[in-house]
Amino acid sequence: MHLKYLATAPSKDKDGGTAPVVKRGLSTLLTVVAALFIAWLGWVVLRWGVIDATWNATTAAECTPGGACWAVLRARYHLILFGLYPVVEQWRPATACALVILAVALLQWPRLWRSAVLLWSAVLVAAAFVVLMHGGILGLPAVSTDRWGGFALTLFLYLVGILLGFPTGVVLALMRRSKNRQLAYATGFVVDAVRTLPMVMILFSVGVLAPMLAPGWLSGDKLWRVAIAFAFVYGCYQSEIVRAGLQAIPRQQEEAAKALALSRYLRLRLVLLPQGLTNGLPATVNLLVATFKETSIVAIIGFFDFTASAQAAYGNADWVNAYLEVYLFIGAVYFACASVIGWLGSTLEHRLREARA
Repeated sequence: MHLKYLATAPSKDKDGGTAPVVKRGLSTLLTVVAALFIAWLGWVVLRWGVIDATWNATTAAECTPGGACWAVLRARYHLILFGLYPVVEQWRPATACALVILAVALLQWPRLWRSAVLLWSAVLVAAAFVVLMHGGILGLPAVSTDRWGGFALTLFLYLVGILLGFPTGVVLALMRRSKNRQLAYATGFVVDAVRTLPMVMILFSVGVLAPMLAPGWLSGDKLWRVAIAFAFVYGCYQSEIVRAGLQAIPRQQEEAAKALALSRYLRLRLVLLPQGLTNGLPATVNLLVATFKETSIVAIIGFFDFTASAQAAYGNADWVNAYLEVYLFIGAVYFACASVIGWLGSTLEHRLREARA
């Protein structure tokens, strides 16, 4: 009985077992204090952002002191969303952005998750986006790219960067894995050089310095130069993700494909690339989110992207004190877009996992 009691009796601290009780009490107290602080903070935000907020005003001076001045969004949304685009033609960038949003919404339909459907849908949406923005055909007045701005410009840079950059990344990864040493070393040097240089330096060189080295007819449009350079930078980063995904494939996979007498093209298309892209999917989604946020860099070289247009929206005497509301709005838009990109990535990963199972 004595040994049984010793084996089952609870251990006590030197202070008689009061230490655990004190720790639990302190933990409960801290939890209550944190809950009260969060509740108080939520009430402050609710009162500032909703109860005492001003929704209709002509200037920031008419807004209620101590409350949010959301009227700046209603008064300046044209500039925030479309930049310097002509007001009478702003239905065109609005329609272009709506097409992209509709295409993303339709991805909830499982039948659209096919490579051919996704590819052609992306190409058609991008082409319609450019036609609506630029015009010059189908009876649409031409609007030069220096008038593009706002969220529409950010979306344009992102679409061009992804649609051109992703296949570029795949090609660069395959070139770097080539058996031709000269080709592999040259590709590796280019990729590493681009990844080493800051994005700002590359875009500034392409957007500002390129016209000094080439005639105007040869240098092309400034926005397209920057968009293509943006796509190439994204492609260089993506190439490393693809290369890592290919290296993670067991060598037996390619040997089995060779045993089936598959050509190199078929081995890449049917065996290696599907597995390599799947292995790198989480890193690809992370890069897609980061790339969307990095579109704001173009403001440094004179473009009115979403962030720059937002700064211009409160950059006058009427709304100079409404900067916080504007930044909260664009922050919410960036958060929503990044969340959608992450959702698409997780959905694709889930479907691939189901297909493998």
